[in-house]
Amino acid sequence: MTVDPDSGLLSPVRAGTPAEASTGDEAWLRAMLDAEAALARAQARLGTVPAEAAAAITEAAGSARIDVVELARGSRATANPVVGLVQALTSAVGEIVPGAAEYVHRGSTSQDIFDTAMMLVADRTLRPLAADLDATAEALAGLAREHRDTTMAGRTLTAHAVPTTFGLKAAGWRQLVLDAAVRIRRVLDGGLPVSLGGAAGTLAAYIEYARLAGDARTEPADGSGGGGDDLAAAIDGDGYAGRLTAAFAVETGLAAPVLPWHSLRTPVVDLASALAFTAGALGKLAVDVETLTRTELGEVTEPAADGRGGSSAMPHKRNPVLATLIRSAALQVPVLAAGVTQSMLTEDERSAGVWHAEWQLIRECLRLTGGAAHTAAELARGLTAQPERMRANLASTHGLIVSERLSAALAPLLGKAKAKELLGEASRRAVREERPLREVLDELPAITEVLTPAALDGLVDPAAYTGAAGALVDRALGEPGAGGASA
Repeated sequence: MTVDPDSGLLSPVRAGTPAEASTGDEAWLRAMLDAEAALARAQARLGTVPAEAAAAITEAAGSARIDVVELARGSRATANPVVGLVQALTSAVGEIVPGAAEYVHRGSTSQDIFDTAMMLVADRTLRPLAADLDATAEALAGLAREHRDTTMAGRTLTAHAVPTTFGLKAAGWRQLVLDAAVRIRRVLDGGLPVSLGGAAGTLAAYIEYARLAGDARTEPADGSGGGGDDLAAAIDGDGYAGRLTAAFAVETGLAAPVLPWHSLRTPVVDLASALAFTAGALGKLAVDVETLTRTELGEVTEPAADGRGGSSAMPHKRNPVLATLIRSAALQVPVLAAGVTQSMLTEDERSAGVWHAEWQLIRECLRLTGGAAHTAAELARGLTAQPERMRANLASTHGLIVSERLSAALAPLLGKAKAKELLGEASRRAVREERPLREVLDELPAITEVLTPAALDGLVDPAAYTGAAGALVDRALGEPGAGGASA
């Protein structure tokens, strides 16, 4: 049978990105082997596995040649890939140090290794993802600063509302990216724990094997006695499980959980939630870019590259492909994350099918969000604003975009009802006659009697009606004089 690798043909947002490399089948295999080796080293730290055995297991885990396709197909008989992996690793260790083979996977269970591997894969994916978020935020900060006062149409329910600035829009995108980075780093900072529970979350086999090791050392062959007294005492107490978990955490670089989490899926759900938020935050940027690049608007352009944005049928087209890729991920990840959250409903101490259902969901969350973050950094670094198109679009409604301001200015002079009636009629005439609202206002004595031409000129200038936009940008960027706010 021909093997068809998942090359990202149907998921170009992650194809060729760091997230693809860190979440592929080979990466998961590597993480499982790393977890097995780390467990042996952790037990050796506590004296319950010989140091030479741990070294042999680590060597074999680093050099073992395991056919991932064969492993995957074999897992149909066991419902998870760890069983076959342990068999292959045990064989490899036996070739290096025959006596060390018995210490592979000592006291462990499949879920301990797989869940720890999942956290390792997550860690290895989230770190470059976080760096991409930082790069995106930095690029958006530059856009916000450069276009602090670049006036554009603010749109609500797809229509022109009141003026805003492109700087404020970019600052808003950046804030979402920063919020996402906070959530990702919160997961990285202690939210990715090792899994160590044994068959039913009691660590019974780990403790039993350690006790056997302690007994063997307590009665050495030469009859001297006492060689393992301290170890045996420590194992008989209640501290071994905690010390083993802590040692395992040190060996993997992950966190030590308070309790085994075979059926307490907080780490996985927190991970999925952070990824869903991140995908959504990047999706907001993507949707806005797609809108602003419309032919009718043309207010921003994506970075150009050879072959990018081309159509298979229309030579003239330049599609916003980076935003499209990001949006595709943003539409998928929250749905996948909901499936992960649903997997909190695990029965008993180990689940049948619920745990297994998480694997592909969490991998897709990682690879899609990682791909989106990598793409967003490229998009943000090359995104170009088009102020002249923004000005032209502001003028496309004949000045109606400042009607709110005119209404506020005229209400105390004419009364609220009268001001609304006059502005309503003037707006309808401006649209009907395709004339600037300013010209129509000049023809209404009720208005010219209370406002001078200079005052009217100021009131209809969109750039003069952006409210606190500039100050908000400064505050978001932590600029001097921004009230002490920080980014």
